Amino acid sequence: MPELPEVETVARGLAQVWDGRRFVSVETRRAGLRLPFPKDFAKRLTGRTVETVGRRAKYLVVRMEGGLIMLGHLGMSGRMTISPLRNAPPGPHDHVEWITEEGFSVTLTDPRRFGLFTLCDAAELAAHPLLAGIGPEPLDEAFDAGALGEAVRGKSGPIKTVLLDQKVVAGLGNIYVCESLFRAGISPLRPAGSLTNTEIGRLTPLIKTVLRDAIAAGGSTLKDHARPDGELGYFQHSFQVYGREGERCPDCPGEPDCGGIRRITQAGRSTFYCAKRQV
Repeated sequence: MPELPEVETVARGLAQVWDGRRFVSVETRRAGLRLPFPKDFAKRLTGRTVETVGRRAKYLVVRMEGGLIMLGHLGMSGRMTISPLRNAPPGPHDHVEWITEEGFSVTLTDPRRFGLFTLCDAAELAAHPLLAGIGPEPLDEAFDAGALGEAVRGKSGPIKTVLLDQKVVAGLGNIYVCESLFRAGISPLRPAGSLTNTEIGRLTPLIKTVLRDAIAAGGSTLKDHARPDGELGYFQHSFQVYGREGERCPDCPGEPDCGGIRRITQAGRSTFYCAKRQV
């Protein structure tokens, strides 16, 4: 599932062809994806101008004129692809197409149909059921060591699973939590509430660094993620622990002092870490 860097990459790509542009045609080719499309979804969007394309947590937030919001999630396999208009028939998994007045087509392709797109009024956005209760954005200035420390205080669950809780921090997923904890030298097995102020002060900026590095690399392409221009992300080439079970971990002396990168399962997700470096 796309995490914050992948969604941010998609939002920035769409902004290049959507910001300030009017939709002259919107077509849905099925009744819905994970959720049904709202009644008159295409009709309500057609003829409107996009003000901005942004992101909240793992959701696309497209602000339209008149206070209308289009809220989207790409699910497990969704892609948004920008292309010039063409006469070729849509593919079997091309479920929505937006066409702008400048002749750009954006197509949502979602083979597994776990994504969603819906509409709401701007005044309702913060309280929308999909967004209500989501925690702070980790790249915001307000997200600092004090904010993270307050969020994990008293929590007995492992720091890895606590950071995956969208009510604690918005947008973090399995890849970037593994990478952040490794860089901070903190075991994913540690009870979240046991982290010291020094450890939280070390972890917080590293979360930001990992996310910014991943955004700069266009996200991570493991299976389905691609930028709207069709290019793949390449942050996966910079993974220090994720997906590297059994390999020698960076900066460790190797056997017998370090047994390499391990994989365990936490809350149904694979966790990759170095038991030597992360304590």
